[in-house]
Amino acid sequence: MRLPFLRTKSASPPAGRAPGIPTWASPLVDEANDYGGQVRQAFLGNPVAARAIRMITEGAGGAPVVSRPLDHPALALLGTSGHGCSGPGLIETLAGHLLLHGNAYVHAATAGDGSPRALFALRPERVRVETDAQGWPVAHVYRAGGQERRYPADADGGLLHLRSFHPLDDHLGAGCLSAAAPAVAIHNAAARWNRALLDNAARPSGALVYQPGDGSVLAPEQFARLKAEMEAAFAGAANAGRPMLLEGGLSWQALSLSPAEMDFAGMREAAARDIALALGVPPLLIGLKGDNTYANYREANVALWRLTLLPLLARILGGLSAWLGQWWPGLVLVVDKDDVPALAEDRARLWEQVRGADFLDSAEKRRILGLSQEDGQ
Repeated sequence: MRLPFLRTKSASPPAGRAPGIPTWASPLVDEANDYGGQVRQAFLGNPVAARAIRMITEGAGGAPVVSRPLDHPALALLGTSGHGCSGPGLIETLAGHLLLHGNAYVHAATAGDGSPRALFALRPERVRVETDAQGWPVAHVYRAGGQERRYPADADGGLLHLRSFHPLDDHLGAGCLSAAAPAVAIHNAAARWNRALLDNAARPSGALVYQPGDGSVLAPEQFARLKAEMEAAFAGAANAGRPMLLEGGLSWQALSLSPAEMDFAGMREAAARDIALALGVPPLLIGLKGDNTYANYREANVALWRLTLLPLLARILGGLSAWLGQWWPGLVLVVDKDDVPALAEDRARLWEQVRGADFLDSAEKRRILGLSQEDGQ
């Protein structure tokens, strides 16, 4: 007998907000209150986040995947996008959805005999989870182009839902964009500040102080004329370096702090490291200087595979194996670690250790190495 959830409210997110994405109270996060805004700020608008995300998704999409039994027809469905175009493959797309949103959905188009003919990755922000009165999921509703399609939760071959861990949601996973959003906002604000500084001749803002000595003030007409002349003759990059001619009683006083006084460069590098940390990429691999955590790129690349790519691929391939097993019982999809260049040294060390274990028979050695009897003698 299934026990009901303690929470009786629906797991559907509030209107206008993607599932699993919290609303930020920080003023640094401008439009990133929903999934679309976070994607535009991070993946489409931040070089550090874009490079880290591409490194993970393209690495997952290019990972060598093998099947048990060998050369299974399901392998042909993983390398295509399902739309008949030369775009990112299914694994790469699912890795991006699971990393950024925390949820990934797959729909299978079946052939005449009932077997899957193509697999389509559905955009997770378009999917809504319907629950019953006790909080159990009953359906997934996909909305696109003004239309909705309902996939019953218990229907065979309906919709595969992959999700990451979310401690505050029973049905939806949590992505990395929420954790990276404040650092992305700081990094983007620093880039805009740099651009604005360059547009203003790389000089800090200041004030014109009127001190005639007799205590008088500028007339409204004088103030308006001075303001118009400043905007027309001295503002913007086109007027960089132009000398300023001040009339009697006017003096220039700088107001802003210098970048060194604000520790501007350190703040920007710290934000870039936080972005890489949230996405699971060693900072050394995206060109951040001063990172001594890893001795070289090889160790950082191994860490990327072991700590980020392999767990992500295990979740995706494990879910696909179980879901496709309703059409192909016994199907297992795994990453061929022997064919991953970054893991070659670790695998060679394991092979040497297993080869020297004389107390193990051939079957036990093959099981430790992750091999089956059909892989060879």
